[in-house]
Order: sequence, then structure tokens, then C-alpha cells
Amino acid sequence: MRRRLGAARLYVITPDAEPDHVVRLVEAVVRGGADAIQLRQKTLPRGELLTLARRLRQVAENQLFIVNDHVDIAMLSEADGVHLGPDDLPIASARRVAGDRLLIGASASSVEAARTAIRDGADYLGSGPAFATPIKTEKQVIGPEGVANVATAAGRKVPVFAIGGIDESNIAQLREAGLHRVCVMRAVADAADPEQATRRLRGMLAG
Repeated sequence: MRRRLGAARLYVITPDAEPDHVVRLVEAVVRGGADAIQLRQKTLPRGELLTLARRLRQVAENQLFIVNDHVDIAMLSEADGVHLGPDDLPIASARRVAGDRLLIGASASSVEAARTAIRDGADYLGSGPAFATPIKTEKQVIGPEGVANVATAAGRKVPVFAIGGIDESNIAQLREAGLHRVCVMRAVADAADPEQATRRLRGMLAG
């Protein structure tokens, strides 16, 4: 899994939408060439969330499949990993529960936060917001340079994915900052053709 994580470039996060819609979206992004897919659902009851996670695991059988927030749902659905936010189970505790069965991702908007997460056992980081986004309006935009600073602090062993407001119009700015891994949601979920949007984004990150 860690080898696949190191090679990943495009990480797609699902929107808080009706389960069948999420499944169709993931089918499209898989065809489009996404490397990693995260199930992010804040409103589904836990039983329905587990059912959806198991469906997506089958669809994304050749991609890294990550569950947001819930270590137990990740393990029960045979996901590859879990992404933990500041209000979730601490990284060290998640590692004790999951052992080496799961990749553990964390969010870090500063060098200090990145170093703390890595020390606690994070396998990868999401860093941002790289650009303004309606999803995380309370967070200060750190820009491509801020994400690049986090990536430098993380070193080569812990991949860093830029996140926040990323779409086809600004990936070049990330590349100019030396970044070649991104997380997207709206750039794919809101696209008229999610498969083609995924394919274009992945192509822009190649090389």
C-alpha cells in the first residue's frame, strides 16, 4: 500500500451526497484514472455509511480507498486507510487499533502540525487550503508556498497532498511550487463529465 501511496498523484474526495450518486461518481473517477478515493460522509447513519464504504471498496478495487474519520468503518470495509481530522481519534490511538492494516492520513496546515502528525505516525498528509474554498471557509489560505513548506518538512517518506480550492485553472501554480499531489472534490464532483475531468486533472499531474 505504501508503494502505491508514494506513486499517487490525484486523490478524489466524495461529496456529501446520496449513496447511489456517490457510487456512480466513484465509478467515473475510477475510469478517469484517480489514484486514491476518500469516502467523506458527514450525515449518513453509521450502518448506511458502512454499506456505502463496502460498495465503494468493490468499485475502487485497484485504487487506494480511504475512509474519512472512522477507523472502525475503514477496517470493517477493508479500506486501505483512514483520514483523521483534529476532532477524530488521535493518530497514535488509531495506530494502536489498526496496527499496520491501515494507512493513516492527517491534515496539516503548518510545518509544526506536519511534524507532530508524522511523529504520531501519519503515513501521509493533506495540506491547505492551497486556494480559497467554500468547504473550509474558516481556515486561512496558506497558498502553494505554504503547502510546499509542509512538503519540505515532511520529507520524501511522507507524501503531502495539496488540498483546498484546486481545479484545472490553478494546478500549474502548484506544479511551479514543486507540488505534484493534489486532493480534489468539487473539481470532479461538480463537473459535467466527472470521468473526463478526472482524466484531465490526472494528466496535468503526470511527470
